[in-house]
Amino acid sequence: MSNALLNTLDLFAGCGGLTEGFLQSGYYYTVGAVEWEKAPYETLKHRLETKWKHKDSEQCVIQFDIQRIPELLAGFNDAVYGVHPGLDKLVGSRKIDVIIGGPPCQAYSLAGRIRDEHGMRNDYRNYLFECYVKIVNHFKPKFFIFENVVGLLSAAPDGTPITDKIYHAFRKAGYYVLPNFKDALIDVASYGIPQHRKRVIILGVSECDFGDKCEDMLWDFYRIILPSLKEKPRTVADAISDLPAIYPLASPQKIGSTKISHLQDSEIIVPNHTPRFHSIRDIGIFRLLADDIRSGRRDYVSIESLKKLYTEKTGKVSNIHKYYVLRNNEPSNTIPAHLFKDGMRHIHPDPEQARSITPREAARLQTFPDDFEFKGATMAQYKMIGNAVPVDFAKIIAEALYKLYTTDFNHGRIFH
Repeated sequence: MSNALLNTLDLFAGCGGLTEGFLQSGYYYTVGAVEWEKAPYETLKHRLETKWKHKDSEQCVIQFDIQRIPELLAGFNDAVYGVHPGLDKLVGSRKIDVIIGGPPCQAYSLAGRIRDEHGMRNDYRNYLFECYVKIVNHFKPKFFIFENVVGLLSAAPDGTPITDKIYHAFRKAGYYVLPNFKDALIDVASYGIPQHRKRVIILGVSECDFGDKCEDMLWDFYRIILPSLKEKPRTVADAISDLPAIYPLASPQKIGSTKISHLQDSEIIVPNHTPRFHSIRDIGIFRLLADDIRSGRRDYVSIESLKKLYTEKTGKVSNIHKYYVLRNNEPSNTIPAHLFKDGMRHIHPDPEQARSITPREAARLQTFPDDFEFKGATMAQYKMIGNAVPVDFAKIIAEALYKLYTTDFNHGRIFH
């Protein structure tokens, strides 16, 4: 049995939550990553270069539209994305052992389907999984990890469940996956992550590499190995209570062209730990709601009371409740990409701070290490953090997969 690192390729990589976890495990090497948005692309490239001392991060991390697969593989000279020799040349004679990643989840998300008048049925992102399958079919790795939101289980943009399409596409490509993706649904809080976040984690096992062992391997991964790595959930306080407090100013100020409503109460400035600007009205609402939880009054915990408060304070009507205060003694609610639009459902539990969480606090709840630097504007940071797989959970997936691949596990089975 070889102790060589397994080569990975990260598709729809974002800022690199999955890649970071796989690298932290010590069992994998990142050959390449593909991401089309500039800020997460710059973030991942910087991380590979500075933390992981990747010699060719400029070539390894590719900013490109994954829908243009022929160019992505063979190389491109593009007015928007620049010049790159392509994935085939980047990979060269190396074998890609594991492909990781997940297409953008917005088309599948339940919240997105509620907001969109057509239920996201016309969104092109419904079918980006096909690009993932094509690249898996091209490189034929031993395994793949495909991550997505719980809404994937109920999405049917053209009347046929998207899960049926994904299942048959992977089987046609020569990979065994669970026949029912509901069995792949995991709340990461069960693995020590300070956040409730339900995600579908689809493991694909190559029939070419493992033959009649594939179904046993899937069983072992989901029913034995992964559950053995569960940990007690961490809380919001565990994750963020040691960060410097950020209190509201007596009145808004300007630093250059940027309006600020809060300022760090510390001589040590923590990177990415600046909240968005809040109006005096919202500061008052956040203080009221956080104090309601801390005091134990709990006047504003029901959906109806929160909707009523929103109408009283803003003069607007909403069919969904807009506010949520993080509970110090519980895991957070899900950290979403929607944070780049507003933070009203991620209010800091300290009423004296009267604000929504910062990118660094969101990153802590997503288990990014403090030396992970997020590039781009603040709103871009919120978005990439919310889109990421929690790093510590990615590391657990990586360790479970490596254990599956290398261990004489259960009943004396050896899988390679």
